Amino acid sequence: MDALEVIFTRRSIRKYTPEPVAAEDVKAILEAAMNAPSANNRQPWRFIVVDDRALLNAIMEVHPYSKMLAEAPLAVVVCGDTTVSDKYWQQDCAAATENLLLAARALGLGTVWLGVYPNESRVPGVMELFKLPAHIKPLCIIAVGHPAEQKGRVERYDGDKVHTNGW
Repeated sequence: MDALEVIFTRRSIRKYTPEPVAAEDVKAILEAAMNAPSANNRQPWRFIVVDDRALLNAIMEVHPYSKMLAEAPLAVVVCGDTTVSDKYWQQDCAAATENLLLAARALGLGTVWLGVYPNESRVPGVMELFKLPAHIKPLCIIAVGHPAEQKGRVERYDGDKVHTNGW
């Protein structure tokens, strides 16, 4: 699948088969994430790979929109190290997250982005669950697995949202 097809067909997948995600696929999606651009090349991203069923179930207790983790065999918690970048860690980690999502799609995996930061009703629970030090902030959690649902391409281009040389 070429890059544009990956981008145009990436969709939020919330139903997964029980098949585990291969270790080489986990490494590949993390490698893609770590190849994202970052401000001043600071690379503040940190990742927690979660494949422990008890922890996946515990995430559902601290994140109200994470029920798909009951089926997903894996999650990746994307965090930012604020001692490395206190101004741009959110943008840098968002770029890394998008790379991870696209790499997963290219490998035939399904994902869904579960926002954590800056929602103050979610950040403390995730920080406590994963015993994060104060300078490590969770941006999001990505459910990952082999899709048990197929979603087609959606046309989202809207020329009315495009301006040239000014508003």
